[in-house]
Amino acid sequence: MRSEPHALPATPPAPAPWRDRLLAWRHRLIASPAFQRFAAAFPPTRPVARRNARALFDLCAGFVYAQVLTACLRLDLFGVLADGPMTPDDLARRLDLPPDRALCLLRAAASLGLLTRLRDGRFALGDLGAALLGNPSVAAMVAHHALLYDDLRDPVALLRGTGGPTRLSGYWAYAGADDPTQVGDAVVAPYGALMGASQALVARDILDAYPLGRHAHLLEIGGGEGAFAVEAARASPRLRVTLFDLPPVAARAARRFAQEGLSTRAATVGGSFHEGLPRGADVASLVRVVHDHDDAPALALMRSARAALPSGGRLLVAEPMAGTPGAEPIGDAYFGFYLLAMGSGRPRTADELGAMLREAGFARVREHRTRRPLLVRLLVAAAP
Repeated sequence: MRSEPHALPATPPAPAPWRDRLLAWRHRLIASPAFQRFAAAFPPTRPVARRNARALFDLCAGFVYAQVLTACLRLDLFGVLADGPMTPDDLARRLDLPPDRALCLLRAAASLGLLTRLRDGRFALGDLGAALLGNPSVAAMVAHHALLYDDLRDPVALLRGTGGPTRLSGYWAYAGADDPTQVGDAVVAPYGALMGASQALVARDILDAYPLGRHAHLLEIGGGEGAFAVEAARASPRLRVTLFDLPPVAARAARRFAQEGLSTRAATVGGSFHEGLPRGADVASLVRVVHDHDDAPALALMRSARAALPSGGRLLVAEPMAGTPGAEPIGDAYFGFYLLAMGSGRPRTADELGAMLREAGFARVREHRTRRPLLVRLLVAAAP
């Protein structure tokens, strides 16, 4: 009679490194309600406990804060207050709101730094509200977020890919199209305007970090309706510009160039980068374009740019990047989930982008510091 083989004794798990054990102990301590009460009362730990409590509550209430901003913008509250402070009753009449509801909005906006409540009870613009007056592109993005909020209604379904088509994937129709060159004008018009607004917000930051006066001809790849190209042409009066995008988008950019009086030195070409890019430029730009693409098409786009540039040419890659010190939630949380809902692309660190640029055939990748890295960072790569 054959005996059954004896089961081998299970290998005991390796002991956790001391750092892991220390981290686990720390987390158990922080999770303890008794320790939380102690930390909130003990003078040396009280400031940290209060900051953490506020940060946790802000995470829970963030959607409400965003909707307060949405209401202010839809009611044009900041425009109403542009000429000076007003009383709550006067504002209620101007906003067509019941007085108690108007006061609720005003107090909420003041708590978020959008407004300031004066000692006499009137409300004036706060620093953030005044800043929004000079940045209409922010208002366009806030309105656009209605689509994103709808897609994030069930974030777990979005992460698992079980929620069906998203509204953002329909809005950015080129992202999922089999042949993006066949997308019609009616489809590109809404997102073309939004792209123009977002590019205008960062165009001057990019041009301040890397002036284009040293170059003769700019190829703007995926330039939308030409917001960055127009700013580049204004900043460098001798610079020629060629904007490359999908045919209906390029046609809209051509009309923008004509309106700006730039038709003699700014041209457009419609097509797909998979079929190659126009040659002849000594500098090319990808402004908020690479992060819209998954790794394979993003690398193919960089390789197309390298093939279009001569030796010594430069490629500018400008976009918000993951891992930006002090702005990690913007690159990793906001853009991570936005691009997930869009159905294409991902945020990347500067190191990841640099590695892709070198793989695409570029050399001497260097970061040029921008004024507001939380909005846009800039890498400049040289074609060897």
